[in-house]
Amino acid sequence: MPNQEPMIKVQDVRFRYDPEQPKYAVDGVSLDIRRGEFVAVLGANGCGKSTLAKHFNAILLPEAGTVLVEGMDTRNEDHLYDVRQKVGMVFQNPDNQIVATIVEEDVAFAPENLGVPPEEIRTRIDEAMKLAGIYEKREAAPYKLSGGQKQRVAIAGVIAMRPDCLVMDESTAMLDPHGRAQVMKTIRQLRAAGITIVSITHYMEEAAQADRVLVMSRGRIVMEGTPEEVFSQTERLHGYHLDVPQAAELRDELVKAGIPMPENVITPDACAEELYRPPSPKGEGGRGPAPGRMRGELAEVSRLWEIAARRPSSVGGRSRRQLPPWGKPL
Repeated sequence: MPNQEPMIKVQDVRFRYDPEQPKYAVDGVSLDIRRGEFVAVLGANGCGKSTLAKHFNAILLPEAGTVLVEGMDTRNEDHLYDVRQKVGMVFQNPDNQIVATIVEEDVAFAPENLGVPPEEIRTRIDEAMKLAGIYEKREAAPYKLSGGQKQRVAIAGVIAMRPDCLVMDESTAMLDPHGRAQVMKTIRQLRAAGITIVSITHYMEEAAQADRVLVMSRGRIVMEGTPEEVFSQTERLHGYHLDVPQAAELRDELVKAGIPMPENVITPDACAEELYRPPSPKGEGGRGPAPGRMRGELAEVSRLWEIAARRPSSVGGRSRRQLPPWGKPL
């Protein structure tokens, strides 16, 4: 459960890459990231989400406003080392973060450069590799690993520095579905260990697993709430050139077809649960269809799922095709 105390506090931040240009990449953003929270940041390309993320560990500094990391102003050079110890970043291409020829040597690179005693380095890298789910590959050469495995090596290298917050800047964008699933499993393990997660992502199914979702457009936060609150506003998201998770698309199609579904259905499991919820003994109060209608409605669901599966669930029109939540079409 996230702590209500903010770990990162952003106050009216503005930033331009070119001070001579009038357009701000980040334009008056204020937000709090609480300890232990998993926050997903969505937005079309060029909306400012990655620029904002780079303010969290002082890669970029605000032109106006302040960013506080556990009370430390990122503009204060005396705090730079401590800020970057508190907030680690994992970027899109893991090859840009891997520097050694053996996995465990790469994970040890940062602690060694920080002057951590050798006996503690061994403890740290073992803990980091186990937490990232890459311990079995500790003696492997990174170039022989899959994309998802490489990204988990990059994550292990960052968490070996024991940050309190991990910022994932589109770190699954170059991965196939299996690789993305591997990284999301690691994120869930990091959350269980109490690490704060900020994920900049194009993938709606990933964002649906967060505690809170932020939507950015033209350098500003335009939507904020739980995944259920944000992804229930399909038309508004479409207005920002974003889609919703595939299960939410199916939810909308089911409602159009006359099958009642609550707005908070945004995952396949929740969708399947609603569809299979049995009626009450008296035939009232249950949301699931009556026995005589079950097969007809499920046939309709399969047809609608096929429609939803042809639509992109991420920015940029990436295709996705998945089975319905019960495993195979009828």
